[in-house]
Amino acid sequence: MLFETENNLPLSSEENKAENSAKDSAESLPENGATEAIDSRPRYLREAIYQGELHAAPYALTVTSPKIEPVDKRLLKANAHESMQHQAEQQISMLRKQAELLIKQAKAIEERLEISHNIYKADINFEPVINGIYHLYQKEDGTQVLSMVGPHEWGSKIPYQSWLHTVRLLADKTWEVLA
Repeated sequence: MLFETENNLPLSSEENKAENSAKDSAESLPENGATEAIDSRPRYLREAIYQGELHAAPYALTVTSPKIEPVDKRLLKANAHESMQHQAEQQISMLRKQAELLIKQAKAIEERLEISHNIYKADINFEPVINGIYHLYQKEDGTQVLSMVGPHEWGSKIPYQSWLHTVRLLADKTWEVLA
């Protein structure tokens, strides 16, 4: 393969390699022409020296540069692990508390639903009003009756065997036990 030189004469590939080698060795010579400081490193290594602003250097360039301390990787990992563990435990604890609250609320709804089923099985001779307070009684034959009259309003004789609950009708048509 032929290449052209500065005076436009063709060179063979061996001659081109020799010329490039001579250029590289000439570039590695100091500017004053001394031959004792020849840098034999490849060009990419010679150009790898930091050439930018001093304040942005990745290493100290002068005596007045800030001290660069090596990082203790074990300490860094231990601190990160401890922090991670602490955060995870806090989040897990918070989720457990929320789960316990949700379970408690679900049980309360289940109890309210069960009581509501029992009340709707009772004899109801009127249409209950939302937020109205009513009283659940049990007859001698075991059937239940929902009444607007409270146990203290009957006087000396209650017409039912026993008073069971005082309840309130909620907007979702379930019943809340008040007493």
